[in-house]
Amino acid sequence: MPFAEGKWQMSMSLKALDPQDWIEIDDQFVKYLSQKDILLKTRHSEVFASLPGTEASQKEVLELLLDHLLKRFPQHYRRHGQRIEAIATHQVWHIPDFESAPLDLAGRLVQEDLLLMERSRQGYRLVAASLCFPLRWRLREKLGCPLTQIHAPVPGYSEKLAHPVDSVFNRLKSSHPVWRLNWSIVESPELFFPPEKAKLGWEATINCQNAGDKLFLRVERQTLRRLATSGDILFTVRTYVHPLRVLEDNPQMAESLAEMIKQMPVEMLEYKNILPIRQVLLGYLKSIVKTGAIANN
Repeated sequence: MPFAEGKWQMSMSLKALDPQDWIEIDDQFVKYLSQKDILLKTRHSEVFASLPGTEASQKEVLELLLDHLLKRFPQHYRRHGQRIEAIATHQVWHIPDFESAPLDLAGRLVQEDLLLMERSRQGYRLVAASLCFPLRWRLREKLGCPLTQIHAPVPGYSEKLAHPVDSVFNRLKSSHPVWRLNWSIVESPELFFPPEKAKLGWEATINCQNAGDKLFLRVERQTLRRLATSGDILFTVRTYVHPLRVLEDNPQMAESLAEMIKQMPVEMLEYKNILPIRQVLLGYLKSIVKTGAIANN
């Protein structure tokens, strides 16, 4: 996990990705795959979707992922002909069963969500996805949309970010994948968090004393990788959720987060749902920094 390994930073800039580190597996592997299995059985149309004509690109993703997993994590996966097994969960899938939706199988194998982007006249657009752990958005509403439309709710995206993001997508090479981290502070530890999961009035229950337990730090490790054959781009999102009190062991990180929140425009605070709890959050983070300073004296 990025936080535990000391890689978690407030910076959201892109970094070069060693292909060996493309997929991450940790002690939550069984929990994540089991939750995906439940969601795909009970809410399949909400967490998987694809446009016609994307099957070849989806298959390319699956083949790339299978090759990577079997070489990088032989202790977690076994393949018997056309059957692939996740050893820890005892799940076995028959690969031909997913001929019409290979990305569906790919998403079941890993803790990451997988989103497939295809170049179009409007820019790269979302054409297929296995998205079991969304944060306040619905896959069906974004399917087929270009990046600018997908990110329309993000303050300043079209004015400041659209061109740089398009440039990254256009210049990305299959031999040079990249990664970044994104963070949110949320009121629930649930991984599957579509808009309807939000509870009205939750912010009124937060104070400096309970913020560490009632608020959660949600970190997304995102990777971008161009597919060598189709030229499409695979966007992966690995979600980590921890009680905000995890920052109590790292006052420096708490101070960095506080500075970012202080400098964040009101529009972005609203977008990230931080504005209603801004003062309480800053008070809590300040107490962590103060406690850390006293401990170091």
